[in-house]
Amino acid sequence: MIDEQTEKPRSSFWKELPILLGVAILVAVLVRAFVLQTFFIPSPSMENTLKIDDRVLVNKLVYDFRSPHRGEVIVFKAPTEWSGNPEGEDFIKRVIGVGGDHVVCCDRTGPQERLIINGKAIDEPFIFPGNKPADQDFDVTVPKGRLWVMGDHREASGDSLEHWQQSGEDITEATIPEDQVVGRAFTIFWPVGRATWLSVPKQFDGIPNP
Repeated sequence: MIDEQTEKPRSSFWKELPILLGVAILVAVLVRAFVLQTFFIPSPSMENTLKIDDRVLVNKLVYDFRSPHRGEVIVFKAPTEWSGNPEGEDFIKRVIGVGGDHVVCCDRTGPQERLIINGKAIDEPFIFPGNKPADQDFDVTVPKGRLWVMGDHREASGDSLEHWQQSGEDITEATIPEDQVVGRAFTIFWPVGRATWLSVPKQFDGIPNP
């Protein structure tokens, strides 16, 4: 009698194991598809905030409830004109201007050049050491529903400024539509020694709305 009672739970466990594994796989697939996804960094365009081979975790759900904010690091499907890949390619950049923002380079009244967003000059301590905020002057207004994005390593980034220059100052080609944003990169989780939150720099506080 004792043997029969012992055998029954074991048999039940092995019968249920495929179901449990199936549920676990389904949950993992749903989380990856709709909530969280990992990305690795393949280029130096966001140094030193993000370095080559860093792994970041991306919240894919947040922008279903709101639009991206200035200063956030986002992953987006790059336009074909940006990537040269008709099948699409994921890029990672920092949001500098949102729809309606007036972004200008540069304010030169202080010890260093600064971008001006809606009339407010901002310091950018996160840009790569030795880089200027931009390699040329520009004056743009971001269209509604689109984003002006730039890499923190300004001299090594294929971003809004580069495509504004290459397109003959076409603001549509220089910006990305909000509906092409995959999600917000909110933490570096690998390598462990570089693990940190990707919070919005305080320099973006107090920028007035357009």
